[in-house]
Amino acid sequence: MIKQAIIPLAGLGTRLLPLTSVFAKELLPINGKPGIEYILDECIDAGIKEVVFIISKKKNMIKNYFYKDNFYKAIINKKKDPRIIKEYKKILKYKKMIKFVYQNNPLGTGDAVLKTQRFIKNKFFLMLLPDDLIIKQNCSKAMIKLHNRYNSSVMASLKVDKKTVSRWGIFKLSKRIGKNNYLINDVIEKPSIKNAPSNKAVIGRYILPKSIFSKLKKQKPGKGGEIHITDAIQSLIKEKYEFIAHNFSGKYLDCGSMHGYIKSTLEISKLWNYVW
Repeated sequence: MIKQAIIPLAGLGTRLLPLTSVFAKELLPINGKPGIEYILDECIDAGIKEVVFIISKKKNMIKNYFYKDNFYKAIINKKKDPRIIKEYKKILKYKKMIKFVYQNNPLGTGDAVLKTQRFIKNKFFLMLLPDDLIIKQNCSKAMIKLHNRYNSSVMASLKVDKKTVSRWGIFKLSKRIGKNNYLINDVIEKPSIKNAPSNKAVIGRYILPKSIFSKLKKQKPGKGGEIHITDAIQSLIKEKYEFIAHNFSGKYLDCGSMHGYIKSTLEISKLWNYVW
């Protein structure tokens, strides 16, 4: 069973400047709720018991949000506001399941994953990228169900416009498994339109094997001097590790850019009464 998740949060959020010059992008409110809480709620509903946040010293605001609760205590002591008490109880629930590790040099998602090795206990774990919100379906829950059935690694997949493939990691797929899933032959990071093997893109939900850590330790930096998680995944696929692409049925929202952040707020506001 998959009970642990990791969430890389050390990125500077330059696509959301000037907001992120003073504020962690993951705490920016989306319809009145910090974006990171949508990710945590997805984890909880999927049965995750422990979440490792990878942050940098510049993002200590995130740690303070969950751990420095004197403000809540002081307000609650002055007035017993039910709404504030409810918010405080929610923070306490999150606090119990979160651990922190630091990535102070921005060396890529692969490096961020490697920082969590000492926390991971089981053969597989879940990784969620906080810029990628998926609403109307708990994608992590669906992927864990798929993993339990096939004992394989799983990655979320989205059909994108062929003109935009150079912005994404793109799957090379083989045979279909069930209605919405395919075996993965390869993952190509940001290919040209001409060289893209498909228009099925990697979205920020992964079920990864613990064996990926050994690959990341040996991996040389790729594009931009960063250690890319896709390179390590490619190495595992070549060694016949099975990876499945899951075409999720929920709605994808990119809240990591200014346009996407505004769109995400508008979309989620339409679902104010929506519950997982």
